[in-house]
Amino acid sequence: MNFVSIDFETANEKRSSPCAVGIVVANETDIIDEYYSLINPLAEFRSMNINIHGITPKQVENAPTFAELWPKLYQYLSKGTVIAHNASFDMSVMRHTLDYFHLPYPELDYLCTVAISKQMWPKLHNYKLNTLANYHRIHFAHHHALEDARVAAKIFIKALNVSEPGTLEGLLSACHLQSGKIYQHGYIAPKKRQKRQRKRMCLF
Repeated sequence: MNFVSIDFETANEKRSSPCAVGIVVANETDIIDEYYSLINPLAEFRSMNINIHGITPKQVENAPTFAELWPKLYQYLSKGTVIAHNASFDMSVMRHTLDYFHLPYPELDYLCTVAISKQMWPKLHNYKLNTLANYHRIHFAHHHALEDARVAAKIFIKALNVSEPGTLEGLLSACHLQSGKIYQHGYIAPKKRQKRQRKRMCLF
């Protein structure tokens, strides 16, 4: 089973301003492919965002726009279930930017490693990416899109490996989660499955 981890950095507070993307393709045991690119967001940068990821307007002057990158990104995203850490942010960036460029949505299933981690390691004090990386002894440079996507992929692999029987279906069952979906006319966020209640037998 292959899955695809994705992470965006943005130039400002608008979800339609990605300035970098990192993608990691992996399976149950290892990373098998990686991709990184700066993106010209065609938008102003905010100092707060620059302070977080270190990307400046000068660095993206000659970078491709999201629309120019999209065919390549789509090829990666079609290789399996998509995951992201705090997936609501990254999926929102993708949807808003596709809307900005009047591009059709892809059809894909996606999951959030925050939600998965809360179920698999319930005693952590928070579920930020750096907290989970420290817990699993993963070293990385935070807020670099490829590094963040790589860590999310490694966390997902660890979750798969401790679930029974080590499959996506087993992991979703263990976490009581249902995949989110993006499709041509909208999206459905990942959500918790309803636990089945045992029927009580009444004796008279």
